[in-house]
Parts: sequence; C-alpha cells; structure tokens
Amino acid sequence: MNRSVVVGVDGSPPSLAAVRWAAEDAVRRRRGLRVVHVVDPWVFDQPLATPPGFRDSLSELSGNVLADAAREAAERAPALAVEAATLTGTVREQLLIAAKDAEALVVGSRGLGGFLGLVLGSVSMGVAGRAGCPVVVVRHTEPAAYGEIVVGHDASPESEAALEYAFEEAARRRAALRAVYAWQVDSMLPMFGAYGADLERVYEFGARAAQEQLSPWREKFPHVRVRDSVVQAHPIEALCRASTEADLLVVGSRGRGGLGSAVLGSVSHGVLHHAYSPVAVVCSRTVRPAEEGRDR
Repeated sequence: MNRSVVVGVDGSPPSLAAVRWAAEDAVRRRRGLRVVHVVDPWVFDQPLATPPGFRDSLSELSGNVLADAAREAAERAPALAVEAATLTGTVREQLLIAAKDAEALVVGSRGLGGFLGLVLGSVSMGVAGRAGCPVVVVRHTEPAAYGEIVVGHDASPESEAALEYAFEEAARRRAALRAVYAWQVDSMLPMFGAYGADLERVYEFGARAAQEQLSPWREKFPHVRVRDSVVQAHPIEALCRASTEADLLVVGSRGRGGLGSAVLGSVSHGVLHHAYSPVAVVCSRTVRPAEEGRDR
C-alpha cells in the first residue's frame, strides 16, 4: 500500500486513539491506512528461556492487537482500506522504515511499555524529526473539534515545512489557521541594545518578520482563514496555551534558535510533553518554501 498513512499500535488506549486519528487523516488525504505492530527480535532469540508455545502466543497477541486496531479504524471510517502488519525489529527503526514512503506516521503519546508493546513515550521522541514524513503524536483523550489548526513559526527557512503542512491541513479540514510567532525579551534585546530599541520596536520587528514569512502562504492558500499571533512568551508556553483550543498543533523539527525563537528541536520536544492537542512534527527536508512551490 503506497503512500499510506502509517500508525504504530500496541493495544494501549493511546495507540487506539492514534488509530482513530490516523483513520480520519487517511480519509481526508484519500489514502489507505497501514497499521503496524512491532515485536523486538530478542524475544525470539532466547531458546533456553522461552517456554513451549511462547512464540505462538506472542504471534497471536500481535494478531489480536492488529485486529483490535483494524476494528477501531473500520468503526471510524468504514470505507477505508486498511492493511495490518507485524514487524520484527527495534520499534523506532521499524517505524522509521515503515514511514519512509508514507504520507504521515501516527503514534500514541504513551504505550504499554515492555517488549510486547511500543514504549510510545520514548518512541514518539525517537521518530519525531527523523522520519521522512510528518509525525503526529496523539494523546489518549478524544480531541475536541475547534475548527482551528495552530502552527508555530520563527521566520526561519526551517519552519517553512511546518507552515506548508499546517496550511494544507487547514485547507483539507476547511479549518482556520492560527500562526504563532513567539519571542522573548532576553533573546531579542541584545540585537537592538546598541540602538536603544524599546519593546515596541522589538514587537514591530517580530510582527514584520512573521508577516513576511506568512505572505506567500496566504497567497498560495487564499481560502484559508489565517489569524496571525505575535506574542511575547517562550515558544513552548505560547504554543501549548494555543493548543488548548486547537484540533492540531504543528511545529517544525528544528529552528534557527536565537532571534524570536528557541531552537525548535527543544520546542518540539516541549510541546510533545505539554500540548493539549495532537502534535504534528514536520521535518524541514520534506517540503519547500511557498515561493518555490507555486507551480506544483
């Protein structure tokens, strides 16, 4: 199943929440859904310690996990094409391989832990920013529908990927888009200290940089309602606050750091821990800036 949405499962409530989210995402993208369960190979390499029938029981358990996930997907999207697969290997490596040609990789925020499941708390961190596609981390709670996508940007080329994904998601969902540009006084003032700049000038600088980055995306997606927000706060704080009323929070895998933003490597990790909505982490190498992609 080429260019499908891939979701990693382990039978835990967060992974089933990820299945529901992934099924809806696959429908919006008009793609199939691939559900994968990963079993670490060391389980099969213990002939002396493995009781009779253990491997068969493990295979049966994996089949049950996949069957439960497939049923969950069918309930959410009855017409969706679903493929299920048990993969053998380390969880992070197998998910990264599965995501190589995927539209998106979806995981739960936490898992069962142990060798029978995905330790999703660490797995989500391990695949976010490393996969060849956007990685979406979904919490156990059923997300509310607010009709708004939130995206963090910092006027850097690295955040163009997050903007493209966010604008496309808003267009698919017919949702509004809130673009958050967060800055801190202690990171901005050193650049202007020699010129005696006050906070108002710093704010104007940030607002101008945010507008300049959003301008080509507004032109490319004229039907998306955009609400830009320039705030004086740490990016993690600002984005997590915005996520309380968002269907999805989108961040880049890394940023430029310094001016106007913490490094998005740390920001993405911070929001994965503290955001209230599902979080999409988009790697900068997967898309191009709007001005380079208008003919696509």
